[in-house]
Amino acid sequence: MRSFLSLAALCVLLTGVAPLFAAAQATTTIHARDTDKEKSAEGEVRRLNAEEVEAFLHSDPKAMERLWSDDFVVTNPLNKFVNRQQVLGMVQSGFLVITSLDRRIEYVRVYGNTVIVAGSETVLWGGKMPNAGKTEHLRFTGIWMKEGGRWQQVARHANIVPQQ
Repeated sequence: MRSFLSLAALCVLLTGVAPLFAAAQATTTIHARDTDKEKSAEGEVRRLNAEEVEAFLHSDPKAMERLWSDDFVVTNPLNKFVNRQQVLGMVQSGFLVITSLDRRIEYVRVYGNTVIVAGSETVLWGGKMPNAGKTEHLRFTGIWMKEGGRWQQVARHANIVPQQ
C-alpha cells in the first residue's frame, strides 16, 4: 500500500511539474531563436560597417547613400552636427577624403530592429580637411536600424581622441 501511495504521489507531482518543463523548453526555444536573429543582425551590421569603410576609402557617395538612412545624422570629428546630404556633399566636393581607415568594432548590441556599434578608428585624412595629412585616432558609436527590410545607419558620433 505504501508503494502505491508513493507511486500516486509521484504521478501527481510529475503531472504538476510537466507543464513547467514544457514551458521551460518553449522559453529556451524562443530564446534560441532570438539569439539566432541577434547573431544574424550582428553579422549583417558588421558586414555593412566594412562596406562603409570601403565607401569612404573609395569616396563612393552611392554606396554611402545605400548604407545611410534618409534621416542619417552625424556628430563628426570636427565637432559639427551634420545630416546625410551635408556629409555626401563633403565627399562629392573633395572636402572629406579618407586615405586610410582602420575601424575596430569593440561593442555590438542588438535591440530588436536596432543595433548599436561602438569602437575605435585610425584615420589618415586627405582632401581639404583642416587635418589633411594627419593620422588621428577616433572613438565612434553608430546606430543602425532595420528599415524597409534592410539595415541602414541612422546616426553616428565620432570624436578625435586627444593625444596623451
